[in-house]
Amino acid sequence: MADSSSSSTGTDASNNSVPTFVSSLVFNLVVAVALFVAFCILRPRFKRVYAPRTYAVAKEKRSSSVGNQPLAWLSAIFKVRDDEIIARVGLDTYMFLRFMRTMFIIFLVLSILSVVTILPVNILGENNLDGMSKLTMGNVKPESLKLWVHIVFFMVFVVWVMRAIFGELKIYTRLRIWWLTNPTHSSKVGASTILVSTLPAALTDNDSKLSEMFDMFPGGVRQVIVNRNCTKLEKVVEERNAFVSKLEKALTTYAVKCEQAHAKAIKKNTTYVAPKHPMTRESKIPFKGPKLDVFEFYSTQIATLNNKICDMSGGKEKFKRQSSAFVLFRKQIAAHMAGQTVLDYKPFSMNSVSLDVNPDDIIWSNLNMNPYDRRIRGYISFAATVGLVILWTIMTTALVGLISIENLKKIPALASMSNSKYFGLFSGIVPAVVLAVLMALLPMILRLLLRLEGTPRVSEVNLRLLHRFFFFQVWNVYLVMIFSTAIFSTATEALKDTSMIIKLIPANVPNAATPTLVYVLLLAFTGAAKEIMQITPLVLRYVMPMLFAKTPRAICDAEKPAEFDWGTSIPVHSLIFLMGFSYSFISPIVNCFVAAYFGLFYLVYRYQFLYVYNDTNWVTGGLSFPKAIQQIMVGVYISEVFMLLMMVAQLVAAKPINANVVLRVVFTAITLLLTVVAHLYINDAYLPIINYLPVRGASDIEANPEIATKFPN
Repeated sequence: MADSSSSSTGTDASNNSVPTFVSSLVFNLVVAVALFVAFCILRPRFKRVYAPRTYAVAKEKRSSSVGNQPLAWLSAIFKVRDDEIIARVGLDTYMFLRFMRTMFIIFLVLSILSVVTILPVNILGENNLDGMSKLTMGNVKPESLKLWVHIVFFMVFVVWVMRAIFGELKIYTRLRIWWLTNPTHSSKVGASTILVSTLPAALTDNDSKLSEMFDMFPGGVRQVIVNRNCTKLEKVVEERNAFVSKLEKALTTYAVKCEQAHAKAIKKNTTYVAPKHPMTRESKIPFKGPKLDVFEFYSTQIATLNNKICDMSGGKEKFKRQSSAFVLFRKQIAAHMAGQTVLDYKPFSMNSVSLDVNPDDIIWSNLNMNPYDRRIRGYISFAATVGLVILWTIMTTALVGLISIENLKKIPALASMSNSKYFGLFSGIVPAVVLAVLMALLPMILRLLLRLEGTPRVSEVNLRLLHRFFFFQVWNVYLVMIFSTAIFSTATEALKDTSMIIKLIPANVPNAATPTLVYVLLLAFTGAAKEIMQITPLVLRYVMPMLFAKTPRAICDAEKPAEFDWGTSIPVHSLIFLMGFSYSFISPIVNCFVAAYFGLFYLVYRYQFLYVYNDTNWVTGGLSFPKAIQQIMVGVYISEVFMLLMMVAQLVAAKPINANVVLRVVFTAITLLLTVVAHLYINDAYLPIINYLPVRGASDIEANPEIATKFPN
């Protein structure tokens, strides 16, 4: 009875998976091709959207113009050398592009190996499943010796991924040291400056004592600047800027009217008469107070506020000191030594030190926070994050379950349409779209929580967001949505016969390969096409300026290139790696589409960063790259645990237990153990070098400054 139920479940899943996969593939391909064609046509005509970096950034960072031919952009992006990419867009972008290229190469190799070796074994399996399930590991009997093909090649896959990780980390460490010591970066004041938070009162009120403490580092201190509370001054400056904006708008509008009146006078051959000056009232209450000349009133207000600003900023002692300070060292190595040193013997005192400080990156409202307040806020933020995980889990499960084809068939009004081809299209596309919309709302909430914790810099908020958003992606997209069908079917059968639960795990979980494919397809083809098409910026950057950009300043701001969302983009790509690698040995066809995903996004991002995005405030020296590597390691671990659990399930279900199933568990466990050892080595060997400038590197540069100017081979 249990066997027949299990077989029925697997058959239903496989029968539904074929139209779901085909409809999703066709839909995404059609949309992607249409968007790419539209991009090739529109790109030469809309440089404000598709090539702002050719004119709207500093000259030394501009990219050369691309020809008007539809595919000219493809040849242009590959003519740029690695050192030129770093010079134009920075090390962060270069390492991100390397990450995407490495993932493409990894899955290209996995695709070739798995399609040649594992896929034929799955197709020729003894379970005789139908549809897409025939291509999965579920088509191979648990006791079959053919499963050794999956295990051996999974071990090869792990070795291949780890080899790629070690190679890329070796390259990154050399590039990181070169970037830190290169005169382009090291000559900046921020390169030898640290931001110290949670200063004790004894040091906050004593500049000389603070300077004396940091003078112990090599080269000593150039200057110490204790931050001060300038909230009142900021409000006055904001008020002045508001009047400036109003005056600019009024002058621009009046100039346009004058031009129109002058043109009209010439056309009618009459005397030009200047239009009357616009009028306003001082009171914010409508129709209260006398009418005033707009130009005179705004000019007077600006002059008054300028005098007030001068009076308020006359002496820094007027502003209360805050518990944070900028320390400017004479040597860059001193800043990095201070960043990794225990600065005080009191708990939590001066325990937050930020390197490579950029004023535009500072969250000034978080610089005067009590260390205990910051820690309590951190606990609250963590608890809120856990609550969000639970809330989003319920929402994701409910919505995906509500719009599943099986549940829709239960609605009488839709029962007669259950065999329609549109049902397959609906179940293949809508769940993935709903999930994408839900996940798009999360970053705003998570960023707010991280800022409320007291994080002092925007870049640190984004770097921490990388891990939190990745955790959400893994839990809500991978574990909840992808495996919800398999887990539900396993639980349902287990209630009928609890002894069958171990057998049902390896039999039903492979059926979740189709939802994985659908999600990857949505992001690979449609996602890459939407990224390069820039539909929303295309509308906003042409329609919105026509409606709202009424001054030269507003028009100039509208020309500024867009910024890339680092905090949410990298976790999505890491999730795709996890999806692909965890199914690399179960359903080899997934590898092909994951390779297509990373290949397409690599092409798209190479163009976007060279011609569209401009992240002047995101300068971390590539620190997002090691975090992405850590997320890749999480993907490897989950895949190995997944494989181990399946082998253990087969061991428990085997009657009698034989050496074949035992050895499978042993080899899988050894793979997991060796991965842990390799990961520990990475943390011990590379992370200290990545975060801080090594003393030897600084010494070599000081002895021979020319080394820092040469791009590493």
